[in-house]
Amino acid sequence: MNILVINGPNLNLLGERKKEIYGIYSLEKINREIKKRFKGISFKFFQSNHEGIIIDLLHKYRRWADWLIINPGAHAHYSYAIRDAIEASGLKALEVHLSDIDKREPFRKKSVIKEVCKKQIKGKGFVSYIEAVKFCLSYEKNNSSTR
Repeated sequence: MNILVINGPNLNLLGERKKEIYGIYSLEKINREIKKRFKGISFKFFQSNHEGIIIDLLHKYRRWADWLIINPGAHAHYSYAIRDAIEASGLKALEVHLSDIDKREPFRKKSVIKEVCKKQIKGKGFVSYIEAVKFCLSYEKNNSSTR
């Protein structure tokens, strides 16, 4: 299985920025932990603060990846361009957030990305990513006979 993991704006500052909301782990540490826990899965990890680069990554890796795990950061709330790129890619996708966006500022409660994803996982810190990978594995196992 190939999983593309894309992280959006400001997630390069994890471990430094608002630790009480986003946790103490750097993005590099989260990526290492994912790879360590899930041997046998090929991952490609990216982070960008730029909407267009995220779209380019979705286009470039749409045929390589079986799944997309995306933490769009603030792009979740307004980027119809990323939403459309996910839909156009044909990838099975999961949206993750470290914090519970439903319990944050009013503008964070709406995600335009959610509707093109199989699931949204939020509010569990870096475990949100772990649960996303587990969901991918479970989905594939439960749907392998329907292919």
